[in-house]
Amino acid sequence: MKKIFILCMAISFLSSCELDREPFDSYTQDKIQEDKEASIEVLLNGCYAQLKGWADVMHRVGEYPGDNIMIRGTSTDSFYSFISYQHIPDNGRLSVFWNNSYKIISQSSDLIKIIKEGESAAVDQQLGEAYYLRGMIYFYLCRTYGRPYSQSPETNLGVPIVNGLPADLNNLTLPDRSTVKDTYAQAISDLKKAEALMTADRPAAYATKEAAQAMLSRVYLYMSGTYQTPNQEYATLSIDYANKVIASGRYSLLSRDSFMKYNTYAPDSDEQTETIFAVKQVASEFSGYDHYYGIGGMYANIQGQGWGEMYASAEYLDLLRKSGLKKDARWAFIDPQYVTDDAGNKTAAFRFIYDVFNAGGTQTGYNYMQQPLKTNPDGSYYITISNTNYNLTVVNAAENQYSIVYAGKTYTGEKDYMMLLNRVYPMFYITKCSLQNNDSHLHSPTISRLAEMYLNMAEAYAKKGDYANARTNLNIIRERSIVGGGYTSLNSTNAAQLIDEERQLELAFEAHRGYDVYRNGQTMTRRYPGPHLPMNDVPATSLRVVQYIPQSEINAYPGTLTQNP
Repeated sequence: MKKIFILCMAISFLSSCELDREPFDSYTQDKIQEDKEASIEVLLNGCYAQLKGWADVMHRVGEYPGDNIMIRGTSTDSFYSFISYQHIPDNGRLSVFWNNSYKIISQSSDLIKIIKEGESAAVDQQLGEAYYLRGMIYFYLCRTYGRPYSQSPETNLGVPIVNGLPADLNNLTLPDRSTVKDTYAQAISDLKKAEALMTADRPAAYATKEAAQAMLSRVYLYMSGTYQTPNQEYATLSIDYANKVIASGRYSLLSRDSFMKYNTYAPDSDEQTETIFAVKQVASEFSGYDHYYGIGGMYANIQGQGWGEMYASAEYLDLLRKSGLKKDARWAFIDPQYVTDDAGNKTAAFRFIYDVFNAGGTQTGYNYMQQPLKTNPDGSYYITISNTNYNLTVVNAAENQYSIVYAGKTYTGEKDYMMLLNRVYPMFYITKCSLQNNDSHLHSPTISRLAEMYLNMAEAYAKKGDYANARTNLNIIRERSIVGGGYTSLNSTNAAQLIDEERQLELAFEAHRGYDVYRNGQTMTRRYPGPHLPMNDVPATSLRVVQYIPQSEINAYPGTLTQNP
């Protein structure tokens, strides 16, 4: 009987990366029938294994274009194009993302073809997991390569829908990219089928009914239009699916104290009650190389491992400061690196951000300035810059906020301590992608968690004009992190800003921000220090809000594969 090659299609489109295909390619239909549940589990595990390399790029392409992070300098690594928006058609990281995505689609599609629905609850669960993985991947592909759903989804291109190995390989021609609308329809169809089939209460390292419902809530939120021109039908569906997850009773928000350790819990640990689905990484598969070149390695050096060359942006730090001096629990994921003497003492300092101009007087960006804090005879503070003393004026002493007049302009900064600099940038380490089980940069990227469901509902209710329910759901998340920080009023004038800010605060470093701005028709502004061309704003209509399809995949594709402009 014909051997079923599960891991990759017999076409260069899906197999340009070499794989260790044993033992998966030894599974024939006959062998699968001998011990169906065990065989299918092995093949499903092959799909889950592909997610590990996929999730690395998924994070970078979703997080780096946003305004939560900054990098110490330009880089020759292909991920820098995500930060600079100077996209390149031969991006090796995107090739990994594309290839792993279609390998998962191929293998899950083959499983769907050979598994009959209704044989047993256990087999249906496995079939549902295959549908979930395929639907989730189509959605992630489309949000990377297809334009936001609010922009002509009937004509804008998504990705090719290729569900398994074609029968005729001798005359192989695959379809061009489907529209964004059709790609979303495929994802929704798969996720709904997954929801119907899965009944087992599996841990968060595996797909479940609730994982499918959580992803459907997000997909419909992406389809719900902008705040100015909402689609209330899709907003309602986003709410409905989020409510299904909450009503299942399988998940609960971590307490404030436990949430501040969210990154330390494995997704399937007893302490972790909030994660719905994550790509689980384990220490035995995480080498020293991974601690440097994995997601967290760019954000911090921990336990002597990691590059520590990307930091929390000034914009994100200012959002954290809005609630008051270190009152927001999400400060737990930011680790400022201070200068200390041999006894561990820190030096008081004043830090602010000032405008940078070129020789012609045009502003080109921003930079940090920090200097040791000095005290005048009257007890007020000053700092010295280039042998000139600058007095500080109190703005809010309780919040350590002071102002300075520098180069003819008044700037507000913070009284803090001297920080370590990388080049000229204070090192605000990000630890949300590190320290699972207290192991350096071990990290299991989160796909869905319960907090997102409440934020989805807040946004969807606001788009429906139901600001009371929007505020209720928004405050559930806000008050978990900021004691007494709930909003007393939410209306048409402030809802978009407050909901978006809370979503940015809560879901930072989880690969949402790069899409949340554009799907709502907004402009990405990154007016803070860094080499990312901070004066260049990126509107949702820009060609650069979507990525190029890797040219190597276009060259290998058996048919027309239209490139993004």
